[in-house]
Amino acid sequence: QVQLVESGGGLVKAGDSLRLSCVASGRMFSRYTMGWFRQTPGNERQLKREFVATITSSGRITAYADSVKGRFTISRDNAKNMVYLQMNMLKPEDTAVYYCAGSALDYCSEYGCRGEYEYDYWGQGTQVTVTS
Repeated sequence: QVQLVESGGGLVKAGDSLRLSCVASGRMFSRYTMGWFRQTPGNERQLKREFVATITSSGRITAYADSVKGRFTISRDNAKNMVYLQMNMLKPEDTAVYYCAGSALDYCSEYGCRGEYEYDYWGQGTQVTVTS
């Protein structure tokens, strides 16, 4: 079992930066593909979480949603059981609850995974609010 805990959310202005962190328990962290998802205010009732970024277990492969490409960077430190999401040039539409997620699926380790259903472990979320 893996437990994930996010931190680093907050209230910022458009154009500002934030770095989200996620710490994982357990010794298997370095084997998991990790991802960041977000749930926007409009998607709360549908319980839908939007893919943001993914990183393979080695950290060599990353992938991003088109909406954040060039602004967000996902990274990980396997020695510290940490995964990060550096968010630059934030926009009001980035306002959401951000979730860290971990996947043990073998095929995700090759290119990462974008599907919410492909992740086994989830954190509790951290709120990011961007004002205009």
